[in-house]
Amino acid sequence: MNDDSQIEVPPSFVALFVAPGRIKPREPWAVIAQRYELCEDLAQMLTDTARTQLWELHATEADVLERIGRGLAAGPLDLTPDETQWVLHRLAELLGWAGVGPPTGPSAAKQ
Repeated sequence: MNDDSQIEVPPSFVALFVAPGRIKPREPWAVIAQRYELCEDLAQMLTDTARTQLWELHATEADVLERIGRGLAAGPLDLTPDETQWVLHRLAELLGWAGVGPPTGPSAAKQ
């Protein structure tokens, strides 16, 4: 961790930047911290949207997450697939939605 930064990036997010079989992230700490802030803020901002969709659409929690995931993938934020999965997992955590598994993707095994 960088001593200049007050941000504590969780290991599950750092793992998105570590290649399989490696220990050191492939991006500088400043990039990882910046991407984490974006993804965490996004998950926080999407809580109201997810609750609204759950209620208005009478959808399941998994359906709401799938819809939001499609929106993130098509959006202008240029999230990687792993970052998108991390945001969805974090969103489910924030909402207390049970039964939602850990992030999936190439980096998920290290989390």
